[in-house]
Amino acid sequence: MDRSGYRRRWHWTALGAAVIVVGFFGILRMSEAQKETQIEPAAQRVPVFTTKAARRDVDVFARGVGTVTAWRSVQVRAQVTGYLAKIAFTEGQHVKTGDLLAEIDPRPYQAALDQAIAKKASDEAQLKNAQLNLQRYAALTRQDFVSRQQYDATNAQVGQLKATIEGDDAAIEAARLNVSYCELKAPFDGVVGFRLVDIGNLIVLNTTQPIVTIAQVHPISVLFPLPQEEIAAIQAARKSGEPRVLAYSSDGTTLISSGTLLTPNNQIDTSTGTITLKAIFQNQDDKLWPGQFVQARLQLRTDHDMVVIPRSSVQHGPDGLYVFVVNPSQTVARQAVTVGYEDEKNSEILTGLKGGEEIVVAGQSRLQDGTRVAAKPASTS
Repeated sequence: MDRSGYRRRWHWTALGAAVIVVGFFGILRMSEAQKETQIEPAAQRVPVFTTKAARRDVDVFARGVGTVTAWRSVQVRAQVTGYLAKIAFTEGQHVKTGDLLAEIDPRPYQAALDQAIAKKASDEAQLKNAQLNLQRYAALTRQDFVSRQQYDATNAQVGQLKATIEGDDAAIEAARLNVSYCELKAPFDGVVGFRLVDIGNLIVLNTTQPIVTIAQVHPISVLFPLPQEEIAAIQAARKSGEPRVLAYSSDGTTLISSGTLLTPNNQIDTSTGTITLKAIFQNQDDKLWPGQFVQARLQLRTDHDMVVIPRSSVQHGPDGLYVFVVNPSQTVARQAVTVGYEDEKNSEILTGLKGGEEIVVAGQSRLQDGTRVAAKPASTS
């Protein structure tokens, strides 16, 4: 075979191999294209979480940061001077009205009481003698055996001694009162604080240092401010009954206790434009404590049969608020809405939804009208 024939044979052999290779890769590419065609619709769907728009009653609350205060609070101070002889309470103890808290040495005041009683007895004896003399002088005066002047002097002495005895009674009562002041008792049910004076100290009358403080915590109160714009709603709620007040933890996540509104203050704070309200809580479980900060929620009214959706569903656009509604074809449509009352979790929808629609609550960033979605129910926890 000459050189030119060899070259032609080699050329056709290489060409056939190239055709085989191209065909193989073409078949492989077609197979991959078929696979892509099969999975492409699912891959293009945007994953979202959804829930149903519900219809239900909505409790409308006004919120304010409140401070728990004792229903009553007192600083227990001595009303007499003396040495502190006894402490009868334990710090943090719940005490009842009349329970002994402390005792000041009563001996000087008991001695003063005994002296006042003795003086009264002496004066009573003198009065009795003067009254007997007056009776004798009365008979003798009629017979002119005693002068009228002596009779009048004895009569005056009787009156003077009677007045002296009345003074003795007052002195005895004052002495008894001082003896009673030696025992410091609880004026009402409450919780005692830390002991501020130890046994053996000299307690001086009118000193500024109390022995202990007592706070009444059953019931207990919460003071909280609300904007002055809420006054009309507050008064309307009061006319319909005793508005409910809920005390939440300071972060607003945990309900601590439930009470009722007692009264708003009688004037608005002009420096802040707010009005302070006072609520009462029975607090039998001691979950509220004086000085504690809480989030107070005053129920103003109840809106009936409202459309309610999660607050995260509501989106803000240049034309206003809207939500994404999932259609039966698993595509979404933008729906304009008007929002009423909102709390931390839910929004009250006034217009735009009728209830029962499937609403996107998460995953809205990749959505627009007509986007196909892969919807999953949102967690209710």
